[in-house]
Order: sequence, then structure tokens, then C-alpha cells
Amino acid sequence: MSKLAASQARSAFDRARRKAFWRQVWCAVRGQSNALLSYEAVRGKLHIGGLIYRGVQAVPVDGIIGSLDRYRDFDRVFLPSQEHTAERWRSIGRAFYSDVSLPPVKLYKIGDAYFVFGGNHRVSVAREMGVAFIDAEVTECQTRVPVGPDLQAEDLEIKEEQTEFLERTNLDQLRPGHQLEFTTAGAYRRLLEHIAVHRHFKGLEWQREVPEDEAVADWYDYIYTPIVEAIRQEKILDDFPGRTESDLYLWIVDHLHYLREEVGPEIGPEEAAADFDARYSPQPLLKRALRAAQQLVEGVVEALTGDSGESNGPPES
Repeated sequence: MSKLAASQARSAFDRARRKAFWRQVWCAVRGQSNALLSYEAVRGKLHIGGLIYRGVQAVPVDGIIGSLDRYRDFDRVFLPSQEHTAERWRSIGRAFYSDVSLPPVKLYKIGDAYFVFGGNHRVSVAREMGVAFIDAEVTECQTRVPVGPDLQAEDLEIKEEQTEFLERTNLDQLRPGHQLEFTTAGAYRRLLEHIAVHRHFKGLEWQREVPEDEAVADWYDYIYTPIVEAIRQEKILDDFPGRTESDLYLWIVDHLHYLREEVGPEIGPEEAAADFDARYSPQPLLKRALRAAQQLVEGVVEALTGDSGESNGPPES
């Protein structure tokens, strides 16, 4: 390989190390994690199942977020965080600048995220050089929870709870396509309590033993779903950025119990959702003003047109 390629590789490594330093400082100031994820930690938390070999594929470099055994040598974006990686990194860099083909890296795929078990330095060099896709031998790992390239170490506790919840309830099999997801730890354990209480009262109502799968499906259809539909109808999620419908479900259930004690048992999910939004939205006054304005406009239109929102058929000739 040429001296020029060697010089370019040395400069590229030095540049990557400087970027790694300043990225670490920036993440520390902002209180953000800069760590590359450990495959073993993710595998343990998500209870990874069987492996399926998917062959060689072009994989997006920015979707590679972890490593099997070199997660301490690189940061979150695969910048070299240790000086001892220099020789191997520069060797790969020389091959890149000399246009030498390298074998595919080896990756585990979990959801839409990838973890390196062969070729960490090649991934690091490719990312530093602005390569968008890299050839990789991909082995897919089976998991019951969604995983994306934005997964952080602090998310793993919640993902573990989600995995255990699905293993216990089989909700992903009973109601495929469900979108039940939380942003805080402990929420899935509260759902298990909700389902257990629902199962108990259904057993009393139906005067028989209720299988757990039946209780889960009934809870999802007649307790969880109506509240989520109320959240969507009132567009409450717009007022709580960064939260999910499932987060709001738990809050509104607590608020529903409060209202039924204070007002009466006739309070339904829709009323509880609207009252929760009015009380706890970050902009409750503005929201109420907009609703009042909307109702005023609808009233004026109805008065001018005689349209009550119901079709009375075509006018008689």
C-alpha cells in the first residue's frame, strides 16, 4: 500500500480520536450516554431466542449500535475511544484509501438494530469515512419486543419488563399489532395487577374460572382499548410530548378512579380523559380556549345553515 494511503489513515485515526474526545465531553455536559451497547447485556434483558442466518446483506452503518466484545473500545457512533485500537484501525484505513476490498463484517440483528461480533474496526472506519452501507453476514436474533437503532442502555430495564410482560400474558399473540409501550419503569408490572383484578371480577361476574389468556384479551378489548380510543379522540397525546398512549392510559385510569369516588360511578373513560387533559395538560387554558372557540364556530354555522350534523335527506321539490 502507498505511503499516501498510510498517511491518510494516520490522519483519519487522529481526527476520529479528537472527535471521540469532544463527543464524550458534549455527552457528559448534556447528561447523555455515549456508550456502545453490549450485545450480551441486551441479549440477557430481552431474553433473546433462536438465531436465524440471513446471509450477506448491505446494512445501514448508523443502525449498528453495539458489539459483542469490543463495546469498550468504541463510543456510541463507533469512534475509537481507546488508543490501543490505533494499529488495527490504521490498517483498515490504509485498505480503505487504497481501495482494497475487505470481507463482510459479521453482525447480530435484533429488531432493526445491529451488533458486531466480527469486524468492529471495519465498522468504525466505514462510519468515519461516511460510508452509508456496509456488507455484512447477518444472523437474526428472535425477540418479542421492538428494538430500533435509537435503543439506549437506560431503555433496557423497560425493555426487560416489556419482555417479561409479553411472556406472561402472550398479548403479542392474542392481539397481534398491539401498540402497548411505556416510557417509565414499573408500568408493565402495574398492568399485570390491572389484569389480575380484571380477571378476579370477571370470574365473579361470569361465575366461573377465567383462564388467563381470556382475561388478558377481555382486559385489552374492553378496558385498555376504550381508554386509548378516548385519548385519540381528544388528541391528548399531542399535549404530552415524549409520552405514549400507554403512559396516558395508566394516568387516566388513576384519574378515572378518583373521579368516580368524587363525582359518581357514571363517569366514563371519555369524560375522565377529557378532564385529565384539562387539568394536567401543559397548556390547559389555551386548550380550553381553543375548544370554546371551536364550539362557538360550530354553533354559528349550525344557526346559519340549520345543519345539526344530521342528514335529513334531500329537500322536497
